[in-house]
Amino acid sequence: MPAWPPAPFSRSDQVSPPDRFRALSRRPLSNGDTNMKKHHGRIFAVCCLLAAASLALFARHDATPAAAPAKPVDDQSVTITAQQAQQVRVADVTERDFSPQVDAVGYVDFDQDHLAQVNSPYAGRVREVFVRAGDSVTRGQVLFSLDSPDLAQAEATLVSAAAARTQTTAALERARAMAKVEANAPRDLEQAVSDQQTAEGNYQAARRALHIFNKSDAEIDHIAASRIADGELRIESPIAGVATARTVAPGDLVQPGNTPAPFTVAVADRLWLVANVAESDAPQVQVGQALTASLPALPGQPIAAHVDYVGSSSDPATHRVMLRSVLHSPPPALRPQMLANFSITTAAPTRHDAAPVDAVVREGAGEMVMFTTTDGLHFTRHPVQVGPLQDGYYPVLAGLPPHQRIATEGALFLSNALALQSQ
Repeated sequence: MPAWPPAPFSRSDQVSPPDRFRALSRRPLSNGDTNMKKHHGRIFAVCCLLAAASLALFARHDATPAAAPAKPVDDQSVTITAQQAQQVRVADVTERDFSPQVDAVGYVDFDQDHLAQVNSPYAGRVREVFVRAGDSVTRGQVLFSLDSPDLAQAEATLVSAAAARTQTTAALERARAMAKVEANAPRDLEQAVSDQQTAEGNYQAARRALHIFNKSDAEIDHIAASRIADGELRIESPIAGVATARTVAPGDLVQPGNTPAPFTVAVADRLWLVANVAESDAPQVQVGQALTASLPALPGQPIAAHVDYVGSSSDPATHRVMLRSVLHSPPPALRPQMLANFSITTAAPTRHDAAPVDAVVREGAGEMVMFTTTDGLHFTRHPVQVGPLQDGYYPVLAGLPPHQRIATEGALFLSNALALQSQ
């Protein structure tokens, strides 16, 4: 048996591969040649199987149909299921009258034209207080009294002037009697007349000084007759009303211009509604326009009034213009210094499509949108332009097609669903 592998061909045997295989095929086969041929046959069979498998794979790949191109997504429409539709309420668009309005904030205040801050014109110590906060008072009623050194000095001056007046009057009468019998010189009579006139002037000046302290003629006469300088200064109410505030008690020292004043008296059936309007809105506001006040302290009880005054200047600190309205018969629960929101109607009403507040969605970029539908399952997004909210409705100024049904409750859900669909 020849050795394996066979010896290489000589140079004369080095022929081209086709000729070589033809030569081998014509040679008589030995045992080694037989084994080699079997080995080559196995390799050829394996190669054929691999080729067949590859052809089958490529044929199958070629037979697979091409994928259909992706259908473009509508980024302005969204479809929901019937179960989701139960959470979305659909309604017809209605029309409403909307009045151009200016909004402002403010408060309730006393009618400053019928209010008095009652203070003492002179320093002193409070002797007695006659009125409590909340009491009704009449004009001229004494509110409190105090011991005033200035009043005591004025009363003492009156007592001294009254005594000098009495003495000089008596001396003048004696001088006149003596002059009739020529018992004195004319010069003595003239001096007596001069002294009496000086004393009379001082007396009248002392009386006028006590009038400044609000003393009546009867009280001045009593002081002059009794020769008593009491120094009690009695402070009276300058108007009739209600003592809305009291800040003094017996023993307190008061000074002219004390803040707060010892007493505040106001007319109870008159209040002010004070609003502060932005400078940009102030040109639209005029006297006589309708005004509605809404108070957090009185929910559901709007107060209707009219503008009675518009400020002629803007506050340099807040850059707002003050306006006010007078309430002649305010509700019993209304109290000064309550906060209030105001709406001032500045023009005649106009009619627009009305969208409930839930139907309008403010998206991330600040755009206002609404959703329309025909079947309650397919909704289309519409950017809209709306006016200020009034009574729970937005006036739709532009962007909403006519005669549409809109999503009201659940519009925010539709906006979120559309945003997820577009991702």
